[in-house]
Amino acid sequence: MTTIRPLIAADVDVVQEMVLEFGDYLTGLGDHWRHNFTGERYLADGFGPRPAFRGFIAETDGQAAGYLLMAPNYDVDQGMRIEIVVDLWVRAAVRRSGAGRALMNAAAAAARASGARQLLWAVYRPNKLALDFYHRIGGALVEDLDWMSLNLD
Repeated sequence: MTTIRPLIAADVDVVQEMVLEFGDYLTGLGDHWRHNFTGERYLADGFGPRPAFRGFIAETDGQAAGYLLMAPNYDVDQGMRIEIVVDLWVRAAVRRSGAGRALMNAAAAAARASGARQLLWAVYRPNKLALDFYHRIGGALVEDLDWMSLNLD
């Protein structure tokens, strides 16, 4: 049975294990992923004086099965609060067990409770497994939106 609970600072080591698993998976798909989300970043950015994210952990039979990180945002075009899912990982051994759906349901409930009216996320295009999952839970591609970034370092 899978249970979902909020992430806490003490989850730092298990989240780091899963972050590295996720990174290995993405590099296997051709992503140029680098491990920048260290345990120190997890603690400082998620549990410091101004948390940049919050999240959930899925546990199956008492073992970590996956995690989800999310952050609040705002969509000016739609005039509404949104939440961005910034990371979702479910370990291979428990995929298709409902852990990913349960994590997304927890994110949706938390977003609604904070006044958000939409979840938004990005998907690495070669990650067909994720795309298929998101379609199964009712997610839709935003056809007229491409994400861009500007490095501030």
